[in-house]
Amino acid sequence: MAHPLTRRLAVLLAGVLLAAALAAAATVERPMQAAATNSRALQADLSAPLRASRLASAAVTFRGGPITTASGETVVVRVSDSLPVETATPEGWAEFLARVTHGPELAQLTAYIVSFSEVQEICGSRALGCYGRDELVAPGEVVADISPDEVVRHEYGHHIANHRLNVPWEAIDWGPKRWASAANVCARASRREAFPGDQGANYALNPGEAWAETYRLMDERKAGITTATWPIIAQSFYPNEVALQAAEQDVVQPWTAASTRLFTRVFGKRTAKVWWIPLSTALDGDLRISATVPNGGTYDVALVGANKRSVVRRAQWVGQRVKRVASSICGQRSLFVRVVQKGALGRVRVAVTTP
Repeated sequence: MAHPLTRRLAVLLAGVLLAAALAAAATVERPMQAAATNSRALQADLSAPLRASRLASAAVTFRGGPITTASGETVVVRVSDSLPVETATPEGWAEFLARVTHGPELAQLTAYIVSFSEVQEICGSRALGCYGRDELVAPGEVVADISPDEVVRHEYGHHIANHRLNVPWEAIDWGPKRWASAANVCARASRREAFPGDQGANYALNPGEAWAETYRLMDERKAGITTATWPIIAQSFYPNEVALQAAEQDVVQPWTAASTRLFTRVFGKRTAKVWWIPLSTALDGDLRISATVPNGGTYDVALVGANKRSVVRRAQWVGQRVKRVASSICGQRSLFVRVVQKGALGRVRVAVTTP
């Protein structure tokens, strides 16, 4: 499970038009980006960190608690007494959360629906919402044309990321495994076209925020909402169908661990000296190769690029008969293990572990 975090959504109050989104931090609040002009240009909101004690110390009283929804799930929702009982009920919001695309992480969430002024008190003076430690705070009223549903969906996207894995990276900053791979986050980050965890000048290129917006968009489409607004994240992260499908998989069928495949070949006098093992590498992450060769064999084992010419890394001896190599998959969707027979003939076993 990803580390606890605090994530906030903030707005820059300038002019008539505002747009907001959510941001994250491990133990401190992260700034939000907002559109403050009719062109919806992004600007950074660099406000003070959110302290964990703010929610507990806020002068807000709530109604609600654990609520059993029509689906049979229990959702903890507390609604501020300052909101009208006619329009904001714990039961209504519990049913909303039970309808969004989710997994078992829903049972760990406590949602606080409050007024905009209370959001600012709890999350910060420039905030529209915040999330941390399985607690979500969002407004129960429209703020500058931003609906509460949009805020809650975006925030819930971060809740999902906080309960997903993307080894060797943190899903809260990089996005969950399948979406991050489909969005090519690793390769973009290596080219400095994406900035995981950056809540400042590169907020619009922060894949953690792009994931939350992709989740919002995916869930809105499933709910029949087709407006497809994308105001705060770089257009290069706008999800195609593959990314949207990967995002849904990350929610309902999370990646949990690497998998290992075994390959065997017996080298004889008439066997080709070079053995190519094709690897389909759909997910980014750690890759490990272990090759066991015959006694007296001096086989060359290497990870090679899709062109069969570029050597990514050669395996090294770790025992009398065993060679190993550790590398990473970072945007390469096709690789090869190349085994070149040298020395004694016999059986070669290759184990390949990929995300």
